[in-house]
Amino acid sequence: MAQDSSSAVAPFVREMFSLGVYKRNQGRIARQVTFAALAIAVLIGSWQLGQFVAGEFLDLGGNAQPSMAVLSKRLVVPIVSALLGWWISFRVVNVPVFADFLIAVEAEMNKVSWPTRAELVRGVIVVIVVMFVLAAVLFGYDLVWRWILHQLGVVP
Repeated sequence: MAQDSSSAVAPFVREMFSLGVYKRNQGRIARQVTFAALAIAVLIGSWQLGQFVAGEFLDLGGNAQPSMAVLSKRLVVPIVSALLGWWISFRVVNVPVFADFLIAVEAEMNKVSWPTRAELVRGVIVVIVVMFVLAAVLFGYDLVWRWILHQLGVVP
């Protein structure tokens, strides 16, 4: 059993330390957008980690003026975590299984027939009108049921 799990993990670990880009010219946009989303998430997480580390070090020390060691920890921890997270994000979008999925997603997105501006405007107008009509119908139902329940003495 241990042999099976290690054989499944080894290619992933090897992929994390390789420098190559899998199928460089395929699925480029999908991979770039996926990497950008992961990078933004890592950046936000690193910033939050920096805020947490800053609060922990300042609360533990109790000093109003943080020392240079505390300041360096407040900067080094989030920067290192951001760089490490960006590297992992870059490598994850190049793992063959995931990269093939992103390549297929981009190929399918290229097949989509997007609406023209006029079709989009007409569709939006239809949706807004239907929403107002349904709101009016539900308001009418509410008034009718409120009147009926008031006549029956269920609602004061």
